[in-house]
Amino acid sequence: MSLVRQDGESRVNLLRRFTRRPGRTAAEATALVVAAVVAFPLYWMVLSAFKPAGEIESSEPRPWTLAPTLDSFRRVFGQQDFGRYFLNSVVVAVAVVIASAFIAFLAATAVTRFRFRLRTTLLIMFLVAQMVPVEALTIPLFFVMRDLGQLNTLWSLILPHIAFSLPFAIWMLRGFVKGVPEALEEAAYMDGASRARFLWQILFPLVLPGLVATSVFSFISAWNDFLFAKSFIISDISRSTLPMALLVFYKPDDPDWGGVMAASTVMTIPVLIFFVLVQRRLVSGLGGAVKD
Repeated sequence: MSLVRQDGESRVNLLRRFTRRPGRTAAEATALVVAAVVAFPLYWMVLSAFKPAGEIESSEPRPWTLAPTLDSFRRVFGQQDFGRYFLNSVVVAVAVVIASAFIAFLAATAVTRFRFRLRTTLLIMFLVAQMVPVEALTIPLFFVMRDLGQLNTLWSLILPHIAFSLPFAIWMLRGFVKGVPEALEEAAYMDGASRARFLWQILFPLVLPGLVATSVFSFISAWNDFLFAKSFIISDISRSTLPMALLVFYKPDDPDWGGVMAASTVMTIPVLIFFVLVQRRLVSGLGGAVKD
């Protein structure tokens, strides 16, 4: 009798939970629909990478394949310079992430903890810099890189991406640094900690979630860059990055869509790995700063 009673009470509680929260159920259903819509292009890209050429070019596309093949991936990895493109993309993305995180952390600390003239003007300039389209600055940046002698080098890709990622990173990290109580800093100084020690051993771990969040945006921007790679890498193909490998398979008269989708799938894998590695800190970083 007690087991029957407990089973009945559990069913009643479950029914009450669903009947009392119709809004939550609708929100969860909406979230699933939105997630499916967002994930469908990714699914279609991976599916097309495994489809044979006949199914990809068919006039009646189907959201499945009964004859998966690795031919598209063989053509991708069979490209002579594909490995070099991949390595160049890794170098550019890692350099941008490390440099932008380091500079943004120091800059955010400076504009938050110190009072100096034109501080507000500087912050407004950071905000205005975010509003300028990248395309509008490509030609001026081309002449700058030409005058610096950096065309056809990886520095022509690293430096612009650092410059474009810094305003957003500084604005975001400013909230994290501001959220760290000043009393904690004063207590550290009273215990004999130097400014450098407080900066790297106390403040840095507290704002690390924010650094991870900004690093994700910096990594994606540098990894998926095509505009700068196409504009600044003119003659030295060995300095090209992975997005440029897509041009090998895209021909106006006879595009190899299987190769394009396979190369795009390979490009997506490092981004997914990066997300998996930093997902916990990314969620806390997007959730807000440290509270007093």
